[in-house]
Amino acid sequence: MTVSHEITVAAPPDRVYALLADAAGWPALFPPTVHAVATPLSDGEERLQLWATANGAVKSWTSLRILDPVARRITFRQEVSAPPVASMGGEWHVEEAADGHSRVVLTHTYRAIDDDPSGLAWIAEAVERNSVAELAALEAGALADPGIDFTFSDSVEFAGSARDAHAFIWDAQHWPARLPHVVGVELGEEPAGVQRLRMETLAKDGSSHTTESIRVSLPGLRIVYKQTRPPALLSVHTGRWTFEERDGLVTATSQHRVVLRPSAVVPVLGEGRTVADARTFVREALGANSLATLRHVAGVTA
Repeated sequence: MTVSHEITVAAPPDRVYALLADAAGWPALFPPTVHAVATPLSDGEERLQLWATANGAVKSWTSLRILDPVARRITFRQEVSAPPVASMGGEWHVEEAADGHSRVVLTHTYRAIDDDPSGLAWIAEAVERNSVAELAALEAGALADPGIDFTFSDSVEFAGSARDAHAFIWDAQHWPARLPHVVGVELGEEPAGVQRLRMETLAKDGSSHTTESIRVSLPGLRIVYKQTRPPALLSVHTGRWTFEERDGLVTATSQHRVVLRPSAVVPVLGEGRTVADARTFVREALGANSLATLRHVAGVTA
C-alpha cells in the first residue's frame, strides 16, 4: 500500500527541511515521537532508532535514512519493524512553493505481516493519524518563535551507586512515599523497557498538577521520557535522567526540553506576563522539582 499526505507551510524550504533532517529533535516537534537516536553511517546516510505512539500503543523500530539537502529529500526504510508492520518505507520531500513557502509531501509504502487485512487496517489508521499530526506539527514548528523552545539541566554529585540511583528513578511507584512534591503515581509497565507514568505533583503555591508520560529505559543507565499530558503552560516537555559513576562518585543529571504555549502565558501567570516570564517560571519550577528528586536520590542511595 502507498499513501501520500501533503501540506503547504508559510516558511522557507530550507527551514522546513532542517527540522525534518534533525531527527534527534523530533520528540519536541512531532506529537507521536517519544525518543529518537540518529547514528551517522556514511555521507548522507544514518540509522535512526525511534520510539513513537501508533494508535495509542508505544512502538519501537529502526530505519535507514538517506538525506539529500540539495533536493530537500529524505528517504527512509525500516530495517526492523514492529508488528503488525512487515515492511515500511517512504520519503519526505520539501519543494519551494509560491511566495517562498514550502510544499511538503510525505509518502509511505507499507505491507502488513502475512498481508493480514486487520493488520493493514491498523497500519492505515496509524499512518493516517500520525502523518496528519506530524505535518501540522511541522508547520507549527517552522512558524514558531525560537524563544519558546529551550533546554536546561540540573546535576547532583554524591558517593554511591549509579545503578541504585537509576533504580530510584525507574521505580516511580515508590515516589509518593519518597518525594514530598509527589502526591500520587499510577505506573504501568510495558515490554521492552517502556513505562506509562501518571503523576500528581504539588507546586509551591499548594496547587496540584497531573501529568502523564511515556518513559523508556536505555542502555547506559539512561531514562528518557515525553509527557503526553504536560502542564497547561507547555505544549511539549521531554527529558532524560542520566547517571555516571567514576571513582565512587555518581553524577546524576536531570535534563529538560520544553516548548512553551504562548497562548497560556496570561491565563496561567496573569495579565502583563510575557514569554520571558514564562521561561523563568518553568525553569525555576521544573528545576526545583528535579533538584529535590536528585537530592533524595543522593540521600537514599549514598
